[in-house]
Amino acid sequence: MAARKKEDVPETTTLDSDVTKPSVTAPGDGPADTTDPTEVAVSVPPQPGDEAIEVGTVNAVKPVEKPAAAEVDESEHRIEKYDAVKPDGTVVTVTHNIDTGATSVK
Repeated sequence: MAARKKEDVPETTTLDSDVTKPSVTAPGDGPADTTDPTEVAVSVPPQPGDEAIEVGTVNAVKPVEKPAAAEVDESEHRIEKYDAVKPDGTVVTVTHNIDTGATSVK
């Protein structure tokens, strides 16, 4: 079994759909890890190709397609507003849309 060359070792972990090659896994990460918090993996039967057999590992997970965001009327969004004090002592109003994650400070 041949070890990966230093230049072939990825710096980040990503999910891909190719189950014939080694998984794109940075040192210390597991095979279904990803640095993208929105990615979700599902296990699949591996089909190792020559490169995977040589390296001794194969990708056995695929990313799940992200569902489309549901459209919601803006009047139904949950919004919180509160006053906060900035480090310089200025009082500001923070508005946070819980549904979209958008935050503004005025």
